Amino acid sequence: MFGLNKEINKTRAWKHLEKYASKIRKVEMRDMFEKDPKRAEKYSINLENMLVDFSKNRIDEKAFIYLQALAKQAKVQKKIEQMFSGEKINITENRAVLHIALRNLDNTPIYVDGKDVMPEINRVLAKIKDFSEDVRLGKFKGYTGKKLTNIVNIGIGGSDLGPKMAVEALQRYMPKDMKCYFISNIDGTACAEVLNKLDPETTLFIVCSKTFTTIETLTNAKTCRKWLVDALGEHATSKHFVAVSTNPKEVASFGIDVENMFEFWDFVGGRYSMWSAIGLIIAIAVGYDNFEKMLAGANEMDKHFHSAPLDKNIPVVLALLSIWYNNFFGIRNHVVVPYDQYLTYLPAYLQQQIMESNGKNVDLNNEFIKYQTSPVIFGGAGTDVQHSFFQMIHQGTSFVPCDFIIPAISHNEIGEHHEILLANILAQSEALMKGKTVKEAAEELKAAGKSSEEIKKLKKYKSFKGNRPSNTIIFKKIDPHALGMLVAMYEHKTFVEGIIWNINSFDQMGVELGKQMALRILPELQGNKDIANHDSSTKALIEIIKRLRK
Repeated sequence: MFGLNKEINKTRAWKHLEKYASKIRKVEMRDMFEKDPKRAEKYSINLENMLVDFSKNRIDEKAFIYLQALAKQAKVQKKIEQMFSGEKINITENRAVLHIALRNLDNTPIYVDGKDVMPEINRVLAKIKDFSEDVRLGKFKGYTGKKLTNIVNIGIGGSDLGPKMAVEALQRYMPKDMKCYFISNIDGTACAEVLNKLDPETTLFIVCSKTFTTIETLTNAKTCRKWLVDALGEHATSKHFVAVSTNPKEVASFGIDVENMFEFWDFVGGRYSMWSAIGLIIAIAVGYDNFEKMLAGANEMDKHFHSAPLDKNIPVVLALLSIWYNNFFGIRNHVVVPYDQYLTYLPAYLQQQIMESNGKNVDLNNEFIKYQTSPVIFGGAGTDVQHSFFQMIHQGTSFVPCDFIIPAISHNEIGEHHEILLANILAQSEALMKGKTVKEAAEELKAAGKSSEEIKKLKKYKSFKGNRPSNTIIFKKIDPHALGMLVAMYEHKTFVEGIIWNINSFDQMGVELGKQMALRILPELQGNKDIANHDSSTKALIEIIKRLRK
C-alpha cells in the first residue's frame, strides 16, 4: 500500500541532516569551489541537450549522502515504481496517477484495475491529431465557411495554466494567421477583453471541464455562447464550440456536437493534464507533430526518473535540495527564473504545480504534520526580475534558493541580445554564490577614487554576503521536446518532495472550501435572502456590497 511511512522527521536520516546542517551553515561555497576544482563536474547531470548544474548549493559529499539516505528511508524508488505500475497512489480519492501514460509513446502496457489504459489514450490522441490538423488546414470551418484562426481556451486551474504556459512557450511554432486566447477568471473583464478582440466567424472555443459543471468555466462558456449566437444564430454553436469533458449529456445540452468532445480520465489530475485532451489548444496552435515532440520530451524525462540512480536522478536531486533548505535551514521560499521570454508563464504554472500538490498539513497516515511542507514559489522572466525582487535575493536577511533556466540558443538571435542575456544569468548565479565581502567592497571603492570617509560610509552597503544557492538548468534551445522535459522534471520533483513529506501530492482538498462557501454566499448577494450564518465581518461586507450595487 502507498503511504504508511514512519514519521520522516523521526528517522535516523533526518536526524543526521539536522545535525549536519548546523555545521555546514558556517561553510562558504566559494571555499568549496577553491578546495575542489572538479566540484562543478561532480554536482551536475547531463541528459540529452539538458544540463542541470547544482554545484552552487550548500552541500558537500557528506550532506549529499545523507540526503540520499533520506530518500531511501522514504522508499522513493519503490513509490516511483508504484506510480509507473498504475497503483492507486492518490489514496484520498482512490485513484491511480498516470499522467506518465499520456506521453508513453513506446506504448508499453500500463494497467489500472487489470485493464491496459493505452488503447483508450491512443484513441484520444488520434482524435486530437485529426481534429487539430483539420482546424489548421481549414477543413473544419466555422458556420459561415471561414477558416477558424482565433482559438479560445475556456478553463480554470490546470485546464488553463498548463496550456497557456505551453502555447506561450512555443508560440514561435504557431502559424502567423492564428491567435490563441485564454479565459479562466470569473471576473467578467477577462471574458469581455478577449471577446472584444474576436470575430465570431473565425473563432473556435474549447470548453475544458471534466464534469462540465465547473461554475467559473461554464459561466464564461455561456457568455461566449451568447456572444456567438447573437452574431451568427443558434445553429452556429456546434461549428464554433468543442469540449474537453467526460459528460456527454451536459456537452450535448450546451449545443456542442458530442463527436467533438474529447475525453480524459480520473487518473489525470488537472495540474498534470496538459498532456491529455486539455492540450488540444497546444496541438492546434503548434501542430500535432510538435505536440507529440513535447510528449516525447516528457517521456524522455519519465524514463530517466524511472531508471536513474538517486544521485544521478535530476528530479530526485532537485527535490532533495529543496527539502534540504526547506526543512533543515528553515527557508520557506523558492524562486524560478527562466531567462527566456517565451517561458514567462512558467513560474505561475509551477506555483500551481508545486503549491497545490504539496501545500498539505495531513500525512498519508491521516495524522497532522509537525514539519514544514511546500515552500512558497515565485518568479518571473529574467532580466526583468533583476530589477524587482533580486535586491532581496542578493541582500535580504535570509537567502532564497533559485532555479535559473536558460537556452544556449535563442529563437531570436538578434545582434548581441542573447549573449548579454547569457552573461546576466551566469553573473547572477556566480554573484549569489560568491558575494562580496566588506573588505572587497572597500578595495573596490578605493580603486574608484573614493575618500576614506566615503569608503567607511559605503562599504557595508556595497557588500554582499553571498553563499546563496542556485541551480542552473541549460537547454540547447527551448523547443517542444525541451519544454516537455522541463515540465516533466518539475512534476517528478514535486512528487518526490511529497513522498519524503509522506503526503498525497495529487489531491487538492484545500481548493474546495472557498468554492463551497461562495455557492452559499451567491444567492445572498443576488436576492433579498436573509444574510445568516456568517461572521460579523463577512455579513457586513455582503450588506455593503449589495448597497453599493443598487
